[in-house]
Amino acid sequence: MAKDIKKVVLAYSGGLDTSIILKWLQETYNCEVVTFTADLGQGEELEPARKKAEMFGIKDIRIEDLREEFVRDFVFPMFRANTVYEGQYLLGTSIARPLIAKRLVEIAQETGADAISHGATGKGNDQVRFELTANALDPAIKVIAPWREWDLQSRTALLNYAEKNQIPIAKDKRGEAPFSVDANLLHTSSEGMVLEDPAVPAPDYVAQRTVNPEDAPNEAEVITIGYEKGDPVSINGEKLSPAALLTKLNELGGKHGVGRLDLVENRFVGMKSRGLYETPGGTILLVAHRGIESITLDRGEAHLKDELMPKYAELIYNGFWYAPEREMLQALIDKSQQFVTGDVTVKLYKGQASVIARTSPYSLYSMDLVTFEEGSGTYDHHDAEGFIKLNGLRLKTYAARNQKAGK
Repeated sequence: MAKDIKKVVLAYSGGLDTSIILKWLQETYNCEVVTFTADLGQGEELEPARKKAEMFGIKDIRIEDLREEFVRDFVFPMFRANTVYEGQYLLGTSIARPLIAKRLVEIAQETGADAISHGATGKGNDQVRFELTANALDPAIKVIAPWREWDLQSRTALLNYAEKNQIPIAKDKRGEAPFSVDANLLHTSSEGMVLEDPAVPAPDYVAQRTVNPEDAPNEAEVITIGYEKGDPVSINGEKLSPAALLTKLNELGGKHGVGRLDLVENRFVGMKSRGLYETPGGTILLVAHRGIESITLDRGEAHLKDELMPKYAELIYNGFWYAPEREMLQALIDKSQQFVTGDVTVKLYKGQASVIARTSPYSLYSMDLVTFEEGSGTYDHHDAEGFIKLNGLRLKTYAARNQKAGK
């Protein structure tokens, strides 16, 4: 198989693991490597990745700013569904993988590469997400997953390989890293080492984006988020691009300790894992979107969305973003958002984001119907009697049968 591979596009961060993979691909497959580094808002300087790639003799180095595409075409569509995996996780890592894999495939097609390669381990979900996306977008593309092929199965082995091949090792990598971090504009995910035992509370220093809620300001901050057809478009009246809006909400939420989550989740590959997730802006958006939907969606629409959401969330978590069933669900979700327009006022305080007001030109909320004062006569209290009788008929029949049976 190695002889068939002449060019590979590698998802390259510039870190130790992907630098080792870059050298390993050159040695094992004797092939040309194209590196691709995506800026998804991880907050790191990406030029060092270019310098490292040049050190390996790489001629085709791709570094792309995908922040707007990431938020506009992946994060926002997901948030239209109020997506939460296993009741808590806002899928910050999961939703980034299909975009990275899409660009890997596109670059492979542009450059005539035979394969793509990623640095996901054989234990995690990311290998599945990368490869299912590749399968969906180019059935002929080959995928090289070094962690499933090589014999470098320990941190010591990786360090030895790096030293042998003169690959720079950051000083803190010579010892055991306290935890690993994956970040993008939606969230920060910290896993491993000091976080592996779910019985031990996460140390305070693990948090990257949020202050401890106990240390957050003692005064609440109130913001208003404007929505158009289910997507946020402004903060306090200021129109912002998708990436700029999420960046601003991250700052506001992080300052007030919003969006910190200590979670044990069920991985698609079959094991449980524990991580500390920080999704300040996303947590605010989830609360705000539900707020604007509460006055613009009909009960049937809202309840159906809530019934379908766990399936939609599971598809994204498991790597099926480009599967037909996810696209079918997306069409339904997007249809529900045509009147989800208006303003939501949210209070941020000590780790909480709470809706305190909402307004929409398409509101279904009727003051006349719910008022305790004299209404217009649209609702007749006497109508409730027949409504209750009809709904209670089957319950009466059920109870009578049980009494007859002596239950």
